[in-house]
Amino acid sequence: MVDMPVEEITPPLDAEALLSGAQFVDAFRIGIGDRQLDARQAAIQMIEHGPRWIDALMRLRNLLVTPFGLKTPRPDAASAGDSIGIFPVRSETPQRIVAGFDDHHLDFRVVIDVEGAAAGRHVVASTLVRTHNLLGRTYLATIMPFHRLVVQAMLRRLAT
Repeated sequence: MVDMPVEEITPPLDAEALLSGAQFVDAFRIGIGDRQLDARQAAIQMIEHGPRWIDALMRLRNLLVTPFGLKTPRPDAASAGDSIGIFPVRSETPQRIVAGFDDHHLDFRVVIDVEGAAAGRHVVASTLVRTHNLLGRTYLATIMPFHRLVVQAMLRRLAT
């Protein structure tokens, strides 16, 4: 498949219904041509089979946030229930999967939508965050530059 551009778009969702009071919402979209993926398949490919450098970045993140009591993945997390990577699945249809968790510093949702038909199919990755305190706001500000790179890299990998 030709290298498809990732577009930043207006999120195609009702942010208030998915995470009431979210202070941060973004969305990125990429074309996948005529590939037949549902939302779960797309999410698994993006989150569990993303570029290796993202795994290294997540390991560094986990080392840095552990002293602050922020959630980090446990080796047994996948067996604890329905999850994709470290993210518990909160709702699912073939066209949309919503995953994420609530923590004492912030609540987080990732929404993967598969849209379109025939050769015009797209995958949209939306992120919603509601912070609760200074730690949450500081964490969000710190990861924002990386967040954009990570989401776009995961979408590009999905499209290839």
